[in-house]
Amino acid sequence: MSYITIPLIIFILFVAPLWLILHYRSRKHITKSLTEEDQQQLDKLLTRTEQLQHRIVSLEEILDAEVPQWRQK
Repeated sequence: MSYITIPLIIFILFVAPLWLILHYRSRKHITKSLTEEDQQQLDKLLTRTEQLQHRIVSLEEILDAEVPQWRQK
């Protein structure tokens, strides 16, 4: 009987709590992912960023054509 009791006590005191903590921590990380609404907002922000980047490139091209030394000023 004592051969089973000691490993069972060790399991209950050390292994089981650690196992539960790690299990619920991993569950928390899974549910922490982006929602559909967050993903849509992120897509809109990405589209807007690309538009602004295109505008900056266009403005730099215009400035390069009209004022060639504007970058050094």
